[in-house]
Amino acid sequence: MRPSSPQSPSRSRDAVRKGVFAGIAGLSLAGTVAGCAPSTADSAAGSAATPPAPSEWSSSLAASGAGYKDGTYSADGSYVSPNGTETVGVQLTLAAGRVTDVQITQHPSNPNTRKFQGQFAGGIAAQVVGKSIDELNVSKVAGSSLTSGGFNQAVEKIKSEAQ
Repeated sequence: MRPSSPQSPSRSRDAVRKGVFAGIAGLSLAGTVAGCAPSTADSAAGSAATPPAPSEWSSSLAASGAGYKDGTYSADGSYVSPNGTETVGVQLTLAAGRVTDVQITQHPSNPNTRKFQGQFAGGIAAQVVGKSIDELNVSKVAGSSLTSGGFNQAVEKIKSEAQ
């Protein structure tokens, strides 16, 4: 051991304070790094979530679409905009319960409705094609949020018709 040299109390407090701050900073850094690392639960979940074999996939696909007949279905849905009640037409083509095509028929009552229904029509296919009809519930498409209410209403009608 080495003999300690006398220090002033303020100098000693500064050294302790710096040590405490350094310790806190170190623990904070360790916590941040640990938070970014995958946990064993994440690793186990990742390894357990292997994609199904093709035969399993096709049988689950058939099971998910078992309640709906293949075909093309149409329905109108309405929604309320600042300009009043608006209507949008929806045509869905289904195969094994999945959407293979979507078409939107615009029924604008004014230029703003025409604009937003047009934007919606241009972006909806990317949101729904390839999905199960039971998964469809859009909220905002290509900047249009109100048109989705009419779309969702029409999808519910189509689901009833396709069963």
